[in-house]
Amino acid sequence: MLDLPLTYLQRPAVASTPHPWLLVLMHGVGSNEQDLFGLAPQLPDHFHVLSLRAPFRMGPGSHAWFDFSIEPTGERTINEAQEAQSRALVAETVAAASAQLDIPPARVVVGGFSQGGIMALSLLLTRPELMHAAMVWHSRMLAQIVPLTASAGALHGRHLWLSHGTHDNVIPVAHAHAIAHHLAPLPVSITFKEYPGAHEIRPAELAGAVAWLNALRSQPAAF
Repeated sequence: MLDLPLTYLQRPAVASTPHPWLLVLMHGVGSNEQDLFGLAPQLPDHFHVLSLRAPFRMGPGSHAWFDFSIEPTGERTINEAQEAQSRALVAETVAAASAQLDIPPARVVVGGFSQGGIMALSLLLTRPELMHAAMVWHSRMLAQIVPLTASAGALHGRHLWLSHGTHDNVIPVAHAHAIAHHLAPLPVSITFKEYPGAHEIRPAELAGAVAWLNALRSQPAAF
């Protein structure tokens, strides 16, 4: 077992894999580590898959990376202290798993859905030295992260999978466009795909993400 600061489920890479990769997944608000772990059988077998549980409990089997409220104007206000605490815990978890599994950051991918995608994107932008790539499904970028973004040199060579549903009624697709627009000047290789559907990962979207994950092995790492 791994000694990590967050509760997790894991699926090891196939034992014969000579150079395994690590994929760390984070669920959306109100869910738990079982959620994205359900995708594990469909993920490439050269990945050691970790699915994390967010640290803040909302109810039985229901967790969040941070609390938030929606104002009458539609603006979202987040609990900034909780977000910062979660981001630090995720960074510590990724670093510890990488070290304990002897998988270098050049073969680490961090991903998430909805609020978990916020965490993955935030970690890519603030701690790029921990990973090769991030995978962001149906998510948005926090304004609080912008001033904390690492230098262009630190982000050089990183990869981002960004996908969204065209009819997402929880986080509108405009938020994905905003992420792509914000990252466009940065030296991050972005793969941005839109899929018909709402706030969910449908089969075609998962297939696209899996193909992208497989292709990462042929991408040179900037480490």
